[in-house]
Amino acid sequence: MSGFGVIGTGVWGETHLKAYSTHPGADLICICDLDEDLLKRRADEYDVGCWTTDYEELLANDEIDAVSVVTPDFLHREIVVAAAQAGKHVLLEKPMATTVEDCQAMIDAAEANDVTLMVDFHNRWNPAMWGIKQEIISGGMGEPQMMTMRLNDTIYVPTEMLSWGGDSTVVWFLGSHAVDLVRWLFDDEVKRVYSVSGSNVLRARGIDTPDYFLTILELEGGGAAHIENCWIMSDEMPTVFDFKVEMVGSEGTAFADASSHRMLQTYTPEGPSYPDVAVVTQVHGVPAGFGIQSIRHFADCVISGAEPAVSPLDGLENTRVLVAIHQSAESGQPVEIER
Repeated sequence: MSGFGVIGTGVWGETHLKAYSTHPGADLICICDLDEDLLKRRADEYDVGCWTTDYEELLANDEIDAVSVVTPDFLHREIVVAAAQAGKHVLLEKPMATTVEDCQAMIDAAEANDVTLMVDFHNRWNPAMWGIKQEIISGGMGEPQMMTMRLNDTIYVPTEMLSWGGDSTVVWFLGSHAVDLVRWLFDDEVKRVYSVSGSNVLRARGIDTPDYFLTILELEGGGAAHIENCWIMSDEMPTVFDFKVEMVGSEGTAFADASSHRMLQTYTPEGPSYPDVAVVTQVHGVPAGFGIQSIRHFADCVISGAEPAVSPLDGLENTRVLVAIHQSAESGQPVEIER
């Protein structure tokens, strides 16, 4: 049995609580958040005896072998470096960081202290994305040539769900998933980026962050991907996100509608419902879904000593491309990726 802690218990932090509290080899020892009222509720709901608003207190707990860091994207480096120095393995929410320098500092700390560091790119466990990957590996698609990906959120996300939406961008929040999938599915690195963005809707509401980014990624092997990311879709959408992928290979083509509302629709006197049955759900009373699976994978690796399927380099390269996307959108020019 290995001990786990969670730093950040908000919307996605609760997913980590669900994963660890139901893992047969994991013991959820302690949780941390700045919101003391939320902490108390989470501690009661998940039967956690230790909770604190000070992450250093959590890291000083010798019963904890590994931690999840589920804080806003620009607040990762300090906590992760401290966790590594305390000898804790770390699962870090995407994006790894908002600068390449912060990513490298975390990697250096993990290597210096011989701890596992994994970034939670959970769409690598998404059945639809996994299906495309297996078609590529089997040769059925031939060589990947081009991809179009739409990953958008409703305006609820930056205005209500996230208290820190104005301090981030939709590229950090959603584009991090998209760029990771491009690298993973093409099994290649991005060499050039061109992106445009628009800022009208959210700024009018007092939230100083772009509404959308439209991005083209050119890969070293000759492939290309077009990514659409926005977080201003109407709240009248059936679910909070819309996720579609088209992959064209030299021999085959794949289409995926990874939006959970396409999988189950119910209509009752209470109105229509489009419950999540793919990302985080329950089956026979046990938390399920690919959002849970990636966290359980990390726990399995900590317990067994295996290497995670996502490496720290994946996190660094992801951030390198995301930084270039922002630079291109700001300059109006293509940006070459320098390594």
